[in-house]
Amino acid sequence: MKKDAHTEDLMTNLPNLSNAYASDLLPSKDGKDLTKCFLLQVVNILLHYIEKTFDVKSKILDFHHPHQLLEGLDGFDLELSDHPEPLEQLLVDCTDTLKYGVKTGHPRYFNQLSSGLDVIGLAGEWLTATANTNMFTYEIAPVFTVMETVLLKKMCDIIGWGETEADGIFSPGGSISNLYGILVARYKKYPEIKTKGMTSLPCIILFVSEQGHYSVKKAAAILGIGTDHVIEVKCDERGKMIPAELEKNILQAKRKGQTPFCVAATAGSTVFGAFDPLHDIADICKVHRLWMHVDAAWGGGLLLSRNHSYKLSGIERADSVTWNPHKLMGVPLQCSAVLVREKGLLAACNQMRARYLFQPDKLYNVDYDTGDKAIQCGRHVDSFKLWLMWKAKGTYGFEAQINRYMELAKYLYKVLKKKDNFKLVFDAEPEFTNVCFWYFPPRLKHIPKGFERDQELHKIAPKIKAQMIEEGTALISYQPCGDRVNFFRMVFSNPATRQADVDYLLDEIQRLGKDL
Repeated sequence: MKKDAHTEDLMTNLPNLSNAYASDLLPSKDGKDLTKCFLLQVVNILLHYIEKTFDVKSKILDFHHPHQLLEGLDGFDLELSDHPEPLEQLLVDCTDTLKYGVKTGHPRYFNQLSSGLDVIGLAGEWLTATANTNMFTYEIAPVFTVMETVLLKKMCDIIGWGETEADGIFSPGGSISNLYGILVARYKKYPEIKTKGMTSLPCIILFVSEQGHYSVKKAAAILGIGTDHVIEVKCDERGKMIPAELEKNILQAKRKGQTPFCVAATAGSTVFGAFDPLHDIADICKVHRLWMHVDAAWGGGLLLSRNHSYKLSGIERADSVTWNPHKLMGVPLQCSAVLVREKGLLAACNQMRARYLFQPDKLYNVDYDTGDKAIQCGRHVDSFKLWLMWKAKGTYGFEAQINRYMELAKYLYKVLKKKDNFKLVFDAEPEFTNVCFWYFPPRLKHIPKGFERDQELHKIAPKIKAQMIEEGTALISYQPCGDRVNFFRMVFSNPATRQADVDYLLDEIQRLGKDL
């Protein structure tokens, strides 16, 4: 697409932005050309950053400590002034903000479950910001509210709820989606909670695996259930909830006079990438009449892969599901959905019927005024970028991308098996894209296995990570878990990553760690 002559002329004869201010931009009377010039320069900054992001030779980050950022760096001053600064300075600030941040789309960024930079998703986010509307009513977000409905229906069908008229809403991340799941579970059993509060309820108990996400406990704290009333169920050696332990914990709670109401199962745990046995958990929930929520924030995307979706078998029996497209599917942050099998529950639980927003006598079908289902009032449009990416890739495009991550995980596993200075946390082939391992510097090879060696090994991953951050070469996460000392956790969710980047990471760990 050719630039129009006017744009060419603007870019050739740039107006002086050192004497121009935000007040000179649209809707200012003569602000059209200046606005176009300013935004074109912003786009140039972004395009330069995108090119650098995908350049494997560029640094992932130019690290500075918080106090250095607060004190100011080379003309980058975070302090806020009483007087306006010129547009030229704002462009410099935009450049510096990206310069000192982290390139999460870099091929060697493996730090979080959400990584990568999808160009179509980025375009969707730009359009969303330009539209700058709120998701509470069809009245002010007609296209976006219908798109959200279409996406939620598609996701419910993929889960296996095609026969029922299910429901859902996009929320600000998996923690809030999990909160919704527990909120609705409690409302289903005790609808009086909405008006009477927790004092009208018995002592209710929630169950989650010991490898489950911390947001489940946080939800219990927020909802007034209390973290003491969250029972963490033991897992097997691979991090999956043990059904017999769940059954035992439920019976123990009942003997104490407590009232179990919900089990939060996990499909793709944060550290090990474990999938709880959903059919077994569903059977137990059925017997004890408990709500079954599945936190598939990380693992939900695997439903799109015909090769791997069996790992979530039983999810169709859940009452509610959390699914984060901003993780495995690579949608720009943030994009999370909570899906509820019984239609109407979300609304019944949350609606307040604010008369200035949700008037029943509007000229259109007010079923599309979805805002009263949400716990928020203001709600960001998180659906458009996902819708646009789905149009761009198709379901099969997402499937191919996800299958490639699984292949990369298998490749890393096979490489690590052959290296004597690396040790896998699990000997078996990875079930998901999480691969957990230790690196042993040469000096540790001579220390016999035991407490002393563990104490030394515990310090290795943090030291290697610190050097990686300072040099900006790669980013990978580490953590201890249970009685296991600090180990590296590799996850694949970045479409830019190739086998060569995996090889580079292992070489880099050895280079930085060999003398520790």
